[in-house]
Amino acid sequence: MSSELCARAMAAQGQPFTCFHAIHGTNVRIDPSATQATRVESFANGLCFSQDPLAPGQLFLVEIEEKEFGWCGHLRVGLMARDPRSLDLVPEYSLPDLVNQGDSWVFAITRNHNRVTPDEDEDMSRLGKDLSDPYLKVGKFKIPRDKLIARSRPGRFSHILDDLYKTNILPPTARRSRIGVLYEPQADGTGHMHIIINGEDMGASARGLPASQPLYAVIDVFASTKSVRVIQLEYGFPSLQTLCRLVIQKHVVHRLAIDWLDLPQLLKNYCKYE
Repeated sequence: MSSELCARAMAAQGQPFTCFHAIHGTNVRIDPSATQATRVESFANGLCFSQDPLAPGQLFLVEIEEKEFGWCGHLRVGLMARDPRSLDLVPEYSLPDLVNQGDSWVFAITRNHNRVTPDEDEDMSRLGKDLSDPYLKVGKFKIPRDKLIARSRPGRFSHILDDLYKTNILPPTARRSRIGVLYEPQADGTGHMHIIINGEDMGASARGLPASQPLYAVIDVFASTKSVRVIQLEYGFPSLQTLCRLVIQKHVVHRLAIDWLDLPQLLKNYCKYE
């Protein structure tokens, strides 16, 4: 399905459609839906951007689809206060090349080294730590946590892996991990950038971003991360489709058991994979 058709389908549901920009690194290939980015050569030149600037509180979320072992380093994400079309040449690296050009804030994904020192009034103990809450709360923004958390492909140990994803025990760059970026506007007109890993808010990674300017998501498919896929999110109340899926999943032992149900194959696939 083309990105235009995908966008129309999401618009019909009242949801914003997110995909990759046509401008990207020379080693990246974008699929026809513009939602999957794969680095086909080397370990660098994997920079990608969101097609549109993000709205305040809008999360640009990707899932790590494929890894390539033998390289040092992992996925890098961030924001850029420039239209990707303004780049004379897409840099080889987000760090330090893109950041050194200014108006970009990018971090290599780790669990502990992608946040700034908290303000005295910021309670770090409450930053997205309650993973049992069905909503992720970042400031005044609430995002249903259902699609934020990684899910294994159905298999013999999928129920065990899913529990590890839900408790965020696995490394943040593990295959199937879901990583996103958003910005939270502040009263002074600036913004705080937040990185979200499997439904957990890592806290403010950068402060003082120009929230009055268009801010594009930056995804660097770097080194051992080979392919990522954009995850479409639901904002506000979950859709009836999502609620039905949750009810079905609640009444099975694990996702392999969905195959035994007397349901259309498309619905089985939806319940298992998304």
